[in-house]
Amino acid sequence: MNKRLVIVIMGLALGQALWGQKWQLGTNAVGWAAFGTMNIQMEYALGKSWTLGLQGKYNPFEFKKSDESQMQFKQRSAAAYARWWPWHVYSGWWLCPRIMWQEYNTGGILDQKTEQGQRVGAGISAGYTYMLAKHWNIEFGLGLWGGAKFYTLYSCPRCGDILSSGVGSFILPNDFVVGVSYVF
Repeated sequence: MNKRLVIVIMGLALGQALWGQKWQLGTNAVGWAAFGTMNIQMEYALGKSWTLGLQGKYNPFEFKKSDESQMQFKQRSAAAYARWWPWHVYSGWWLCPRIMWQEYNTGGILDQKTEQGQRVGAGISAGYTYMLAKHWNIEFGLGLWGGAKFYTLYSCPRCGDILSSGVGSFILPNDFVVGVSYVF
């Protein structure tokens, strides 16, 4: 009986050791600072140099400037990506191609014009991940993305006067990353 218990415990311990350092869960602090955009990303290590990941962002907030004006950076977005790590996953330099979808409503920030719609496209980002401890990392990175947008442009965030609408193209910054992640 004791031998079986020892074998089961050893098997669980060995299985845990083999499974370790495969997953990463992270968030971007700069995203939270950008009008409170909640964000999370999850990655899985495929091998020594590649990870696959999913990222989600959500921001439902409006900020009143006065009784007649407000600003907003609302969005819901999802991205799927792969990261190439020249040295080792979750440590050092990385390059990251991605595909992305975004539903957005932004305006009142620099002027009163507000744009609302959806964007789909692809992008690339690059950065560096520094290991703080066995399970904790800090990331730094920059990225761009571009594609098609299906939009309506309004003269102000609250009035509803349409200036234009249609389909267009865009190139925008994707991420400015100063993030924290937990590797398990």
